[in-house]
Amino acid sequence: MVQTKRRDEILKEDKWKVEKIYKDIESWKKDFEKLKSMAPKLSEYAGKLFEGKKLLEYFKLDEEVSRLAGKLAIFAHMKNDEDTANPTFQVLRDKIYAYSAEIKSMEAFFIPEILSLPEGTIDKFMKAVPELNMYKFLLERILKKKPHILSVEQEELIASVSDCLNAPEKVYSMLSNADMTFPKIKDERGKRVELTDVNYSGFIRSKKRSVRKEAFKSLFNTYKKYKNTLAASLTSNIKNFIFISKTRKYKSSMECSLKPNDISLDVYNNTIDTVNNNLKSLHRYVSIKKKLLGLHEMHMYDLYVPLIDTVEEHIEFDEAVKIVKEGLKPLGKEYLDIFDEGIKNGWVDIYPNKGKRGGAYSTGDYDTMPYVLLNYNYKLTDVSTLAHEMGHSIHSYYSRKDQPYIYSDYSLFCAEVASTTNESLLIHYLIDNETDKKRKLYLINQELEQIRTTVFRQVMFAEFEKVTHEKIENETPLTGEDLCKIWRELNVKYFGENMVVDEEIDMEWSRIPHFYWDFYVYQYATGYAAAHSFANAILENGEKAVESYKEFLKSGSSDYPINVLKKAGVDMTSPKPLEDTIKRFDELLDMLETV
Repeated sequence: MVQTKRRDEILKEDKWKVEKIYKDIESWKKDFEKLKSMAPKLSEYAGKLFEGKKLLEYFKLDEEVSRLAGKLAIFAHMKNDEDTANPTFQVLRDKIYAYSAEIKSMEAFFIPEILSLPEGTIDKFMKAVPELNMYKFLLERILKKKPHILSVEQEELIASVSDCLNAPEKVYSMLSNADMTFPKIKDERGKRVELTDVNYSGFIRSKKRSVRKEAFKSLFNTYKKYKNTLAASLTSNIKNFIFISKTRKYKSSMECSLKPNDISLDVYNNTIDTVNNNLKSLHRYVSIKKKLLGLHEMHMYDLYVPLIDTVEEHIEFDEAVKIVKEGLKPLGKEYLDIFDEGIKNGWVDIYPNKGKRGGAYSTGDYDTMPYVLLNYNYKLTDVSTLAHEMGHSIHSYYSRKDQPYIYSDYSLFCAEVASTTNESLLIHYLIDNETDKKRKLYLINQELEQIRTTVFRQVMFAEFEKVTHEKIENETPLTGEDLCKIWRELNVKYFGENMVVDEEIDMEWSRIPHFYWDFYVYQYATGYAAAHSFANAILENGEKAVESYKEFLKSGSSDYPINVLKKAGVDMTSPKPLEDTIKRFDELLDMLETV
């Protein structure tokens, strides 16, 4: 058994160069004191934003404060994630996080004060102080909120009860993560082991049908015992969001969620309609999978079992870099040069070590490199993770380089597009160049599963959200039985006649934490579809499509997300991106039948 190394045993060239932010803790502390002396000056502008020069002064100070706070926070959280057991960096992280919350309260006057200015004032400011024109889009977004911003007293009241309004999510989290226990089941060797919400994902993929069936029934029958509590928790959360949307004078809770980002309700509804119009592709997937697994009946617990065992491999990191670069070749020399710079100049923290945070992510701020945390484990999935996280970081690199600080972050709606475009290009390359039949089948199945879970499954989730919110808005009470019935009907519709929709699946709605983040999940499907559209265009149209894609990467949040994508050639108000993704799903099913 290979022992996990200590942090000091990892080679310097395999670690991110966090010292480029601060060479030591003393430098960090010095800047932290500087921040504490600067930030309180923000409050001095309260009540003074009635002249253009003062507004510009405030913007400049706020940027200086935010950039310094961002730099301090990135260093502290990166150092803490290198070794989560090190109390020194826990303290630094907690200090800057707590002070960042204080800064938010110092800035709290800003939006209400802008909204209290008489109509036309901002235009006058811009004529008098041309430098303010840079902030035009930012101010336009704030002014659009005017019909939905309440009086100062009402805003303070909503802020003061925010903790209470978040209570259903906390109750759900405590119940599902801390209090709920699951029975013991037999693993593949016949040994009795305790089922948990975490290890369930391994059991449901088991090649042994009795194992996945027992895990499936045990998990959902445990959730069923808490059906009424879980239903009360979810419906209370929905009611809270509806209360906020009504209080803020939105026509619906969906509008309250989408309108601030200028996303039309049509985008959400068209996403659901497009997938519903193409469910025959998912039905075909179920039929082919049933046949390839040699099953008389396809049950819900058979859905996640791989068509072929994971291909054993050991891919050194240097080899992973070469594979990813081959996959990303269609993006051109400039993109690959930035990728190389990241690998060679210390963006990436490659290997696991004792105490290091698990998983992978891209991080950084305007004045730092766009860092990547990995826990590289020599598998093909790790190669894909490298492509994904570098996609995020190169997106950040471009947007920070080409946009002023205020527009350098990209929106949540666009956040997964660049990372998924990289993954899409990589899997295309791997499938097209694989000669071994078994490995090719494995890769085809990987991409199929990604589209099934990210597009079809997430849109089913989005449809459940739409139905439940609309029913409660129309004053139709929903019990646990009602939620189970809605969920069951969706599963029957989505999976078709070749799937036995087991009664246990009726409780699956209660296991989805994303339902506590209103109208969030549809963005997984739209993001994937946008990424697939970019990858498709790049592979078909070459340099011209690459230039359009790079314009997207450079845009940050300089416009609304739908416009940012549209300018680069991907129109998310039309069904085409999703239809093209489903077309790829069909092509993969054709390959599956002919390999």
